[in-house]
Amino acid sequence: MREQSILLAHGAGGKLMSDLIERVFLSRFSRPGAKLGDDSAVLFASNKLAFTTDAYVVEPLFFPGGDIGRLAVFGTVNDLATAGARALWFSASFILEEGLELATLEAVADSMATAAKEAGVAVVTGDTKVVPRGAADKMFITTAGVGMLVRPWPVTGAGARPGDAVIINGPIADHGIAVLSQREGLRFESDVKSDCAPLGRLVAAAMSATDQVHAMRDPTRGGVASALNDLAAQSGVCIEIDEPAVPVRDSVRAACEMLGFDPLYVANEGKMIMICPEPEAEKVVEAIRKVPEGAEAVIIGRVLPEPAGQVHAKTALGTRRIIDKPVGELTPRIC
Repeated sequence: MREQSILLAHGAGGKLMSDLIERVFLSRFSRPGAKLGDDSAVLFASNKLAFTTDAYVVEPLFFPGGDIGRLAVFGTVNDLATAGARALWFSASFILEEGLELATLEAVADSMATAAKEAGVAVVTGDTKVVPRGAADKMFITTAGVGMLVRPWPVTGAGARPGDAVIINGPIADHGIAVLSQREGLRFESDVKSDCAPLGRLVAAAMSATDQVHAMRDPTRGGVASALNDLAAQSGVCIEIDEPAVPVRDSVRAACEMLGFDPLYVANEGKMIMICPEPEAEKVVEAIRKVPEGAEAVIIGRVLPEPAGQVHAKTALGTRRIIDKPVGELTPRIC
């Protein structure tokens, strides 16, 4: 392959496409003993499985703390983790725009391979399509993931109960601000980096501390506000957070104030909301603080019986405000 950018012929099913797949994907993702070239991967498992799918259209492709490839792997792994599943297998489909530099694609594939190794997941199958210039914006990635439940029963967003505590594993809003700052060329007093990270071992640590993790959700698009509203609606409960207890880095808070954003609504890619009985909460926090992704974990709220489906924030002034689900996206194309 002498071409340095993607051609329409790379998606045509012929020799150029075969060369591209071999050079970029098989060289990075193939497993010892795997039968290459089949249209399906055959997977063997004896216990209950979890399955998820997602798509990634982030702009720019590379941002402080991550890139579209790393995001695609960790985002899929983390969706499985919310069900209490350990990610095992992963597929990736690439929509490439004609003219994309081959070096860019290789950099993304390298990042994905590294991320997959870090998360302990195998990339087992995929697909590649090329569209004409202007029909896409450089690169889109669609993924699917399969994982095995750590316990015989799944964790569900409908499991929160009155008397539960709400935990988050660290500061919020890093990812959305990092992507936006790169896209818009914004500069802050200190670097803001995406929190993009795999959360499998975080969840495993929590579930080893107690068998009463009632609900989990990763607060990606729409941020913590959307995730809490989803959990409250699914579970038929009210969730109240102590707003001053919600961790936000000073640089991120300053950026949000400058841009007019509420950090509760800004996207994250390495955070997990966990809900468990209040008597178990400190034990869970202690357990997840022992892994890097949970070093700054804190309890931020509690679950109340009513008003069902609502989320409230107790402010620093002692007042309460309703945290609604956002109508639209504050920062589109952040994941």
